[in-house]
Amino acid sequence: MYNLQKEQFQQLANFDNYPCISIFMPTNRAGKDVLGEKDRIQLKSLWKKATEKLETKNIDAKKIKEFNASIEEVLKDHDFWRHQQGGLVIFVANDFFKKIVAPIDFEPQAFVSDQFYVKPLLRLLGSNNEFYLLALQIENVRFFKADQHSINEIEIDELTPSRLEERVGFDYEARTRMRQKLSGGKAIMQGDDAANKDRKNEILRYFNAVDAGLQTFLHDEKIPLVVECQDYLFPIYKEANSYQYLYPEVMSGNPQDFENIFKLRESASQLLEPYFNKEQKDKMVQYEELVPERKSADIQEILPAIFEGRVDTLFLIENEDIWGNYNENMASVEVDKTRNSGNRSLLNLAAVKTISQNGSVYLLKSEEMPVRNSEIVAIFRY
Repeated sequence: MYNLQKEQFQQLANFDNYPCISIFMPTNRAGKDVLGEKDRIQLKSLWKKATEKLETKNIDAKKIKEFNASIEEVLKDHDFWRHQQGGLVIFVANDFFKKIVAPIDFEPQAFVSDQFYVKPLLRLLGSNNEFYLLALQIENVRFFKADQHSINEIEIDELTPSRLEERVGFDYEARTRMRQKLSGGKAIMQGDDAANKDRKNEILRYFNAVDAGLQTFLHDEKIPLVVECQDYLFPIYKEANSYQYLYPEVMSGNPQDFENIFKLRESASQLLEPYFNKEQKDKMVQYEELVPERKSADIQEILPAIFEGRVDTLFLIENEDIWGNYNENMASVEVDKTRNSGNRSLLNLAAVKTISQNGSVYLLKSEEMPVRNSEIVAIFRY
């Protein structure tokens, strides 16, 4: 998993050793496009565009050659291209080179400016969408750490029993067959009350042992734990659980669901969507309810307010931009119709400045924006 921390974001955002080159591109994880080196070809194409922009800005040919050497190292690294995750970001400047292999794709773009273009990185910023996933069966236990883009299994065999028999004894299987026979072959707790109580206590002992083992990982954590299991098991696990951030809804599943961990991650992400989006949705509701003086969708008003420290929250459109210039001394905004060599991304500027002042920034698709047909929307602190 790759989660860009705020300090790393700000380091890139505040870098101002002109020229700063930023390259974004999607990459392929596997298949014929990897074998055919499609990604390397795309980087060559984007670097060519960046080089042309450097030449139009009269950057010294020797300096361009130095930048090119760093890119060539990446292009020659065949092993690197076989281990992509969906997106690649490269930042190049004087005595600076950084590449980020990201689990999300990016629009292919190349920028040359006095600062790095970091707006697309907002999708990677922070770790608020991380969660643990416990895939729980009577016969098997697997534990994962994941986010909305990726999933990694954590080995817990030495810490927890991998099956119920390890906790309650190996006569469990024979007794289970007998109970299923008495209950018509159904793998649920039914039949006489004493047998049900005995079975539940056995499962509870098993889950208590699982919970105790997981505390090695969970004792200092504050991210949600999702449990994937059959419905009848979840109330028992909740009784055994000691982790404060257990998600209250179960992800219903059967043994065969364990096989595809990427499907598990996707299902868990969908289950957690209301949890992770709550703050954003609350902000959008707040925007609707605020008086006009506390909100705006006009960049001419928003940018000066950002530099005055008045912006609490920004909503920015994802794959579009506003190009122009901002004069901080005059608090004036100049918006151009198109991107050119003399202007900059005003949305990038807005995002960087807002985050540096501990404001919140959300990158949204066009249809998700609080105000339709707007590239930027703000909530003011006062």
